[in-house]
Amino acid sequence: MEQVISRYIPMTETAFYILLSLVEPRHGYGIIQDVSKMTDSRVTIGAGTLYGTMNKMEKDGLISFVADEDKRKIYKITERGKEILTIERTRLKELYQNVKAVDLV
Repeated sequence: MEQVISRYIPMTETAFYILLSLVEPRHGYGIIQDVSKMTDSRVTIGAGTLYGTMNKMEKDGLISFVADEDKRKIYKITERGKEILTIERTRLKELYQNVKAVDLV
């Protein structure tokens, strides 16, 4: 698990949003749409980036294939993926608390 943590923490924004999106099972295009919606279109993930990242995540056990619907592969986050997402959430909370404590004006 330590090797997986060191590969993903700190997470890229793309990886973070893919895992977050896969809390609900989705196909690739559904992930792209969900991430766009979550970020008010600020983050746009291209198909090549999406499938490259998902391939790596699947090999590392963070996501898994669950079904094939209308020629679309459906994926979801695994328990290992949830652990990684939780570690990243804790890291982001710490960053937020630290920057909030500093007067930047």
